[in-house]
Amino acid sequence: MKQFTSKELRKSWLEFYKERGHVDVGAVSLVSDGSTGVLFNVAGMQPLMPYLLGQKHPLGTRLCNVQGCVRTNDIDSVGDKSHVTFFEMMGSWSLGDYFKEERCKWSYELLTQVYGFDRDHLAATVFAGDENAPRDEEGAQCRINSGFKKENIYYLPAEDNWWGLEYGPCGPDSEMFYIADVPDCGPNCGPGCSCGKYTELGNDVFMQYEKHKDGHLTPLEHKNVDTGWGLERNLAFLNGTKDVYKTDLFSSVIAYVEQTSGASYDADDEKTRSMRIMADHMRTSVMLIGDPAKLTPSNGGAGYVLRRLIRRAVRHGRMLGLAKDNLLKIATVYIDEVYADSYPNLVKNREFILKELDKEITRFEATLENGMKEFKKILEDKKAAGAKEIDGKSAFYLYDTFGFPMELTVEMAAEDGMTVDEKGFAAAMEGQKQMARENANFSQKAVAVNIYEDLDEKIVSEFIGYDCLQAEDTVLALANKEALVSTLAEGEEGTLIVSKTPFYATMGGQKGDIGSITTDTGVFYVDEAIKLPGGRIGHVGKVASGTIQVGAKAALSVCDKNRAATCKNHSATHLLQAALQEVLGEGVEQQGSYQDSARTRFDFSYGQAMTAEQIAKVEEIVNAKIAEALDVRTDVMTIEEAKKTGAMALFGEKYGETVRVVSMGDFSKELCGGTHVKNTGDIANFKILAESGVAAGVRRIEAITGANVIAHFAIMEEELNAAAAAAKTTPADLVKKIEAMQKQIKELSSEVESLKAKAAKDALGDVMDQVKEVKSVKLLATSVSGVDMNGLRELGDQLKEKLGEGVVVLVSDNDGKVNLIAMATEGAMAKGAHAGNLIKGIAALVGGGGGGRPNMAQAGGKNPAGIDAAIAECVKVLESQIAG
Repeated sequence: MKQFTSKELRKSWLEFYKERGHVDVGAVSLVSDGSTGVLFNVAGMQPLMPYLLGQKHPLGTRLCNVQGCVRTNDIDSVGDKSHVTFFEMMGSWSLGDYFKEERCKWSYELLTQVYGFDRDHLAATVFAGDENAPRDEEGAQCRINSGFKKENIYYLPAEDNWWGLEYGPCGPDSEMFYIADVPDCGPNCGPGCSCGKYTELGNDVFMQYEKHKDGHLTPLEHKNVDTGWGLERNLAFLNGTKDVYKTDLFSSVIAYVEQTSGASYDADDEKTRSMRIMADHMRTSVMLIGDPAKLTPSNGGAGYVLRRLIRRAVRHGRMLGLAKDNLLKIATVYIDEVYADSYPNLVKNREFILKELDKEITRFEATLENGMKEFKKILEDKKAAGAKEIDGKSAFYLYDTFGFPMELTVEMAAEDGMTVDEKGFAAAMEGQKQMARENANFSQKAVAVNIYEDLDEKIVSEFIGYDCLQAEDTVLALANKEALVSTLAEGEEGTLIVSKTPFYATMGGQKGDIGSITTDTGVFYVDEAIKLPGGRIGHVGKVASGTIQVGAKAALSVCDKNRAATCKNHSATHLLQAALQEVLGEGVEQQGSYQDSARTRFDFSYGQAMTAEQIAKVEEIVNAKIAEALDVRTDVMTIEEAKKTGAMALFGEKYGETVRVVSMGDFSKELCGGTHVKNTGDIANFKILAESGVAAGVRRIEAITGANVIAHFAIMEEELNAAAAAAKTTPADLVKKIEAMQKQIKELSSEVESLKAKAAKDALGDVMDQVKEVKSVKLLATSVSGVDMNGLRELGDQLKEKLGEGVVVLVSDNDGKVNLIAMATEGAMAKGAHAGNLIKGIAALVGGGGGGRPNMAQAGGKNPAGIDAAIAECVKVLESQIAG
């Protein structure tokens, strides 16, 4: 094999194919245009899909390039030797031009003549055939004709050697491998085996069939070839390593990190992992910001992925002792040295890249600082309560409110001898996701929309309910949950369609109207009006009495109380957004909303939890605007006219040619198709019930208006009276009574702790005669029954003081569980003693785990029968730590 630099490898690939009539089509943006449903270009062939599917390429039928790609689906695997989030694919294509014979010949020439692989170490796989397509004997023979040994051709099934979409062009593929000089791992050892003997080098896809919607295949008139080789993987392999971070793509960055941090690559697993993650994520971030799309960090889509990458890089940089300036220096290494020639956009956009990175790193460092302070508060509270674990809700609060990574919470808790309820964290996270799912599709009425495909396309619906709540029309269509029907009987659920309706359909965050539809033969109660395909509005509900028939004259009546309450909540939401921008800044943007008759829910972009003062100020502003009794005006205009007025629009929302602009005095102006009050005074009052996080950088406010506020305070008063009665005082004196009770509880708790400490000391007795000397370090390892972790800590401090210099290990069985604690003095640590590693070395013997700092560590277990063995093991573990 020949050795290559990354620049030489790119150049050799392009020159090889240009010599064979290919045109270098260049690389496109890393950010996908959205046509493929993914955020980034994830494969070299992705930008060429229209041409592989039949469209003619303006540059001809033989193409090649080196295309940057971004994949983050396996981001948790980054940190090993091979995984990266940005990678380059060296590609070549035949669009109805050459096929298998030439393709196999050129792949073999590239492998042997350009890259220097010898024939004996090359293998290839081909499609083994199945019930849909025959075995690819042509591909196998072409490989042999090109120079591959027959015994090194392997037939593999479709999951390994077939490419295709749901339908359209498809066909067998053939992968090429290097065979290492190591024995087979077993009788089935071959390409694809995880033992490491076979390393994939490249892949040729032969698109020779068309798959039809019914699943059968027919030969394509114009056959295509797609060839892809990963640059990073091949660069590493050609230079004698399987570690991509040892190639020139990363080596200068790794060298800088070693120099700056004092850590050595490959010397420590955790630090090496952090080096790789930081180096990879900074590289991808530089590429995305410097891309022609000029991606910037945000709270959604591709921008959110970028934000996550930068923040992970910061966190792992901090683990290595790297500050913001160090990370920015690493960015300049990628811009000015590693990719200056291959990606000139990076040099062109250098200042923009560094500015965006600086802003995002500064923002996250502030977030981390706030999170650290909050973590310390939680930790102190847990310790004061005698807890051994940080609960999942608290860990999620740190993550959700401060962007504090879960891994960091676990790590810092362990340093203080505590664990984290990771299952509880996962449950809280799932709860948030469920909330987001509900918010994404808040209509609870499930309707099979395919039912309406056979409906006459002339049947459409017009909403006429901005100014009226009643109308008369004809029933044009009915459906139950399975099909279109002509009649719905009493008790039957279904959907009713008319041409003109006063019922507002669920849309834009506002829940659809409820009400009734009456005909001569029956009454239909509407639970919700919803949008249906084809410009129709469906009235979803149940026949309350009689029957409802297609063609019947119907009187439609919207529930006025429900509509009025919903309007109050929707109009209050507009006031709320304007108030938030006034208090928190113009950067606040709507991320989602929901209004029904009971409440309003508003999601907005903001990087941290609001303070109590900010919430109170926002509430005060909204109520002030309600009290001002501002007229609410709606104007219909073109989208361009609306933009000129300065009206706020929801980012990403698609608007028609004409829009409704809702204004509330000079305070609020938004594009909105919902229903509203006539005057802000109609809202009456506004109360914020909760402020919380729903995603990183997205906050949520839940609030109520009108009569719901009065009802809320009535409930609060009732609960206050009940609490006062339980405390045997009056509502006016309740705070004083609670303070007195808390003082009494604290005093009693202190007394209990003192009694427990005395009992633990008595139970332990005089154990100083159990002290052993391990390589000149004194060790006291003993057990005591029925003592919790707080008690063990106190006993440990006392014994450490008596010991003078040395190591103390205490183990206790308490309610069927085991508590362990280890402490090491300064003198013992100087000789190599490490309490955290000592605990790790013995905890498994009592069925547990744990760790901590060099001077103090603790653990829990569930096997009291192993206590004696754990104490005996202390000597061996400590011996291994002490030098000499």
